[in-house]
Amino acid sequence: MNKDLILREKLALQRTILANQSTLLAFIRTSMYFLVAGISINNLTTVEYGGTIEMIFIGISVMLIAIGVFNYVVHKKKIVESNHHIGDYKIEYLDKKQ
Repeated sequence: MNKDLILREKLALQRTILANQSTLLAFIRTSMYFLVAGISINNLTTVEYGGTIEMIFIGISVMLIAIGVFNYVVHKKKIVESNHHIGDYKIEYLDKKQ
């Protein structure tokens, strides 16, 4: 079995895990921006519908965090399933041949 191929696949899987975590952090960061904007818009401005705008921004913040966590969990499950297949290609080929 080609050990370089298995190592390359494991490293690719690690990069995918890190990319998934980075995406979750980006969702959290964006959610925090909307939360801060929502909290501060009513305090810093004298807009007539400041409370409504505040609630909209906070709602968007909650939706973003929920979407981010859902996206993270779905992709994490796919990554765990992909981990099972590393290095099994040659074994599967030999089993089908016999």
